[in-house]
Amino acid sequence: MKVGFIGTGVMGTGIINNLLKAGNEVTVYNRTKAHAQEVLDNGAKWADNPADATKNNDVVMSMVGFPQDVEQIYYGQNGILAAATSKQVLVEMTTSKPSLAQKLDRDAREKGLHIIDAPVSGGDIGAKNGTLTMMVGGDKVDLEKITPLLKQFSSQIHYFGSAGSGQHAKMANQIMIAGTMTGMSEMLAYAKVANLNLQEVIKTVSGGAGENWSLSNYGPRILRNDYTPGFFAKHFLKDLRIALEEAEKMKLNLPATRDAKRLYEVLVDEKGLGNDGTQALIELWWK
Repeated sequence: MKVGFIGTGVMGTGIINNLLKAGNEVTVYNRTKAHAQEVLDNGAKWADNPADATKNNDVVMSMVGFPQDVEQIYYGQNGILAAATSKQVLVEMTTSKPSLAQKLDRDAREKGLHIIDAPVSGGDIGAKNGTLTMMVGGDKVDLEKITPLLKQFSSQIHYFGSAGSGQHAKMANQIMIAGTMTGMSEMLAYAKVANLNLQEVIKTVSGGAGENWSLSNYGPRILRNDYTPGFFAKHFLKDLRIALEEAEKMKLNLPATRDAKRLYEVLVDEKGLGNDGTQALIELWWK
């Protein structure tokens, strides 16, 4: 297929590489062209703006950083909505606000366009290996049209209902991850002070009821002092803030998630480590 892709960050790069490996023709746009060099070297074509990345493609995907970035690439000058046609399916994969996904859906439908919100989970490893889990909201018919394409980089695709429900599912996912990240950090801090072999601790905990994705994937990185981002800490903080905003709208109290947000605010806002990976949370205990 012919695919337009806006956003060549850590996750987007892995997804685009898998699309290229599967034989698709991919045209990309990124705010900083240098960050797209890897996929350009692998065969992707460059577009000068989101509209140019949209034109003449079957599917247009986007994965950027923040809700305001989503608004810019869709509604801004040379935006996606200005160039899209009714023959295309737009796939908004940024983890963003459910309300924004619903607004995009309304505005797209008014123009006769087709859009789904489809955030993913699995980090840089999942993007690279093509094993992401996708959470989808929008018209199920639109999803079914492009499911074979989505399976080229996703091992699981879950449909949750109308526009915005994919984003709500991603918020639930991030709430769960908040618990595993804080749990892993405090577990390692405790084990270190207790003078335990941390590699053996990770191996032991991963073999029992404490097993979880964060520990298996980020624990070894922490022991190597590797804080390169599989997922940026600043983006995770954004997600936790959105989750708590949505919970407040639903009159739901999430104290543990509030505590995780507070810790990530220290990491990102006070220590200035937002461009590190989420595993850098351990820095609050280790340095």
